[in-house]
Amino acid sequence: MPQKRETISSLKRQLSNANDALEMALAVSPITDNNFFPNGLSGNYTDRNSWDRKKIFSESLRAWRVSPIARRIVRLIRSFIIGKGIEIKCDDEATQKFINEWTKNHLNKLHKNLKRWKEEDTRTGNLFFLFTVTDNGMSYVRAVPAEQIEEILTAENDIEQEIRYTKDATGSDFYEAYDPNKDQTSFMLHFASNQPVGSSWGEGDLPPLLVWIGRFSTWLEDRVRLNHFRNAFMYIVRGKYASETERKNREKQLNANPPKPGSVLVTSESEAWGILSAALDSFDASVDGQAIKRHILSGVGFPMHWFAEPEGSTRTTAEAAGTPTFRTLEEEQGDFFEIIADLARVAVEVRQRAGGKVNPAAKIWVEGPDITERDNATLALALGRAYPNLADLFDRDAIQPEEFMRLVYKTFAEVWDDKTPNIKKKPLVKTAEIAPPPDPEPQEPNQDEESQ
Repeated sequence: MPQKRETISSLKRQLSNANDALEMALAVSPITDNNFFPNGLSGNYTDRNSWDRKKIFSESLRAWRVSPIARRIVRLIRSFIIGKGIEIKCDDEATQKFINEWTKNHLNKLHKNLKRWKEEDTRTGNLFFLFTVTDNGMSYVRAVPAEQIEEILTAENDIEQEIRYTKDATGSDFYEAYDPNKDQTSFMLHFASNQPVGSSWGEGDLPPLLVWIGRFSTWLEDRVRLNHFRNAFMYIVRGKYASETERKNREKQLNANPPKPGSVLVTSESEAWGILSAALDSFDASVDGQAIKRHILSGVGFPMHWFAEPEGSTRTTAEAAGTPTFRTLEEEQGDFFEIIADLARVAVEVRQRAGGKVNPAAKIWVEGPDITERDNATLALALGRAYPNLADLFDRDAIQPEEFMRLVYKTFAEVWDDKTPNIKKKPLVKTAEIAPPPDPEPQEPNQDEESQ
């Protein structure tokens, strides 16, 4: 069997592994400042500055598994983005029917896999989707862990034109990228979040927080140990013994039968019993814990009161703190929805090449839950106040129908598709002219007045 030829990337990786092994061997203590958890549970994360993707991916997954605060962050993002579920919509009836069949296929299970895909995106910032196409054009999607991809090969003149995704250092085993001009039975799509300019790889939201999540875990464990050992004590027996042998025999006797809690101990006048406890001051360190947690949550953009740490005593303060978070989550939701819409478009294109009656040019979009219910009430109030004035301007021919629809959608914070319906104008009611009051009729004089 011919051996695989060594490549520059494989040699670099071997050198990196050798340097990591040397650093771990020369480490004076298993506990360093950058350890993810105390007691040396993570030797792979000793140097945060060496940006090795696979190390970061594995550490992010391990943090999600063992750290409650890391899992809470990932789950909160997933809950806001997906919620109870999303729906893929299309303006073509035949294409919509196929999309429903594709999403509900027992081998796809998109509604179940969406949660796992979003969590993978939060941990690694990269989503690799492997498509397998059958003869009738039905495609099955599987998400490949980012740590299984060795390298992304792109066109020489454009880094955004991805060609293949290698699975080993030699590059002989790879996934072929999607090509809309070819009939492919298997191909891969890649989507990157937080992607720097000039890089094919994305970056997750969780990796920058790993060091401080580890420090928070170390601080919390130290607090638990401190409060545990400050309650530990030992008995001291003082007495006059004839010899060292007699003292040791007495010590062995007491160690063999130590006094139990609640028991009655009777001693002679020659012995004095006492208790020796550690003089450990467990001072209030809540300020330090809040500072570390605030630093972690500020990195992900979450307010403190989402993690049982109230920042203010009023409800208005808590609501105002959530506004920047909701804006960030809305942007992240839009990016994830566009990823799912792209997957559906590719599935439709593959189906059409196999002879399916679908329209690849049809508009496909994704609808999901609102980030916050408070925005709905605010927008409804804004529309209710602005609509009567806008409608009056439209009825008086002050604005055109297109401008009227644009302003209505803008007030309601929705995207207008530039389609203007046939709007009927409300007829204007003319103001009735006020007639002058009639002249009073002359009245006949009263008889009493005539007699006078």
